[in-house]
Parts: sequence; C-alpha cells; structure tokens
Amino acid sequence: MNYAKPALSINDQIERLRNRGLTINDYSKATFFLTNVSYYRIRAYTFPFQDNIDPNHPFLSKIAFEDIIALYFFDRKLRLLLLKSIEEIEISFRTQIIHNWSISYGSHWQLDASLFRNTIKYNSIKTRLDDEVKRSKEDFIQHYKSNYIKPVEPPCWMSLEVSSFGLLSIIFENLNKGIEKSSIVKHYRLNSIDVLENWFHAISNIRNLCAHHSRLWNRRMITHIKLPTNPKNTFIVNHAIKPYKLYAVVCCIKYLLDSINPSHTFKDDLLKTINEYSNKDTILKEMGFPENWLDEKFWQ
Repeated sequence: MNYAKPALSINDQIERLRNRGLTINDYSKATFFLTNVSYYRIRAYTFPFQDNIDPNHPFLSKIAFEDIIALYFFDRKLRLLLLKSIEEIEISFRTQIIHNWSISYGSHWQLDASLFRNTIKYNSIKTRLDDEVKRSKEDFIQHYKSNYIKPVEPPCWMSLEVSSFGLLSIIFENLNKGIEKSSIVKHYRLNSIDVLENWFHAISNIRNLCAHHSRLWNRRMITHIKLPTNPKNTFIVNHAIKPYKLYAVVCCIKYLLDSINPSHTFKDDLLKTINEYSNKDTILKEMGFPENWLDEKFWQ
C-alpha cells in the first residue's frame, strides 16, 4: 500500500482536531502552539484519549486543547528532571567502571578481549567505542593523538569518558563477573550484579528518550526492571508494581541517588513536577505509580 496522506495546513490541523471532538477554546493559541510543536508530536499526547480503532480517531470524552498542552508540558518537565538526575548517575557509573578496571588491569584494559564474556559482542563494542572516540572533539582526545603512537586508542579514562551511557551499560554487562563488578554493586548498596546490569541498561534507555524529547509519561519500557532482594538500603516493599512502567525506573533512580548523593532533592523535585499538573491521578496511574505510593518508607 502506498502512503498518500497529504500535508495539512495549521488551520486544517486545528479543524481536524475539532472535528474529532477536541474542544478548541482559543484558535490563536492553538495556532501558535502547532506552529512551534508539530501536529505529529502532539498526536502522541492525544492518542490515549481517542478511539484509535476507528479510522476517524474520535475523542472518547470531552477534553480541551489546553488539557493536551498541559500534559505535553508536564511530560517535558518530567523528562528534564529525569535527565538531570540521570546525569549524576551516569557520571558516577562511568567513574566506577574506569577506576575499578584500570586499577586491576591497567590503562588500556578496554582492549583486552579476555576481560569480556562474549567475544562477538566485544568486537561490536570495540568498533562502537573506536567510532565514538574518532568523532570526539575533546581536547584530551586530540592531545593523546598528537603525542602518543602506541596504543593507537587512548586510555580507558579518555575513551570511556566520551562513550555514550548506552554503550557504557553494554560494556558493563559484557564484562566478566568478578571482584570489579562486585565492588561496583557494593558501592551502589545492592547485592546482585544482574540487577545492577539491568538497572543501568533501563536507565540508559530512559536517558535516550529524555535526550531525544520523546514522550515518556505513559510509555511501556523496553527493558523491564528487575527488583532487588534484600538491598542494603531501604527500597520499595510493594513488589507488585509493573516492571515495564516508569515508576519502576523512578524507584531505581532514587535508590542509586541515595547511594551517590544522600542530600539529593529528587523526591521533592518529582513531587513538585507531579503536583503542578491538575489531573495527577491520571498521570500517576499511567506511569505505574501505585495508590498510596508515598506511604512507603522508601519515599519518606
């Protein structure tokens, strides 16, 4: 089947939304908004309120364009909050990997395939890391290239400093289990290497969604969270939560921040972001937050 949908003018976009049942109280405001935020991006926020089996996508209940805008800006604030918090986790994680393996295996351990579980994955990792180093414009990378001949690749504290969080999580997962991984697990107050590998993979996916301005509030996560057993710090008691919803990842982020920076303000910032949105019960449910979630000792 060939794609034959025509492009719509801003006025036609507004008219289509109105015909589908969205209340448009202020056409000039709607025009201004759709001029700066694409109709297709907004579709991700109208989707939950429409009958998407019907080809006309009618709205299922009365809702106004202002409600969609409010949801859009809530999601944006949530992404910015998580991106800020994940930055602190990413920097700590990067530091832990570089330090533990360089102390054990030297400056260029990332070139030693024997340290990794899967050789095929290692070759892919090395290619990706080499590409990211080549693309880097950091002064310390250029300095290394200008002053050293062998090894061609910079040391781990340079190479991994310019790697993406996603690649870093893949490197960590593929490294052999040993005292270095156990040391990092202990640093983050957990008891399971598998759980920490899972958490960093999931959080790196969230980081990418936030960095690319993707819808977050009601998304089903690709990586399902593994919940820890007997963690050293307080964690949620309610393990009946949905592992593919945002709440599970949010709990992991807070737990890691509790270990990295006990004076963090993540909880307060999260509550402020949620409370600024008028229909918070709906968004909390869609994000997988259980009822009375704040009663958990973990959040107190």
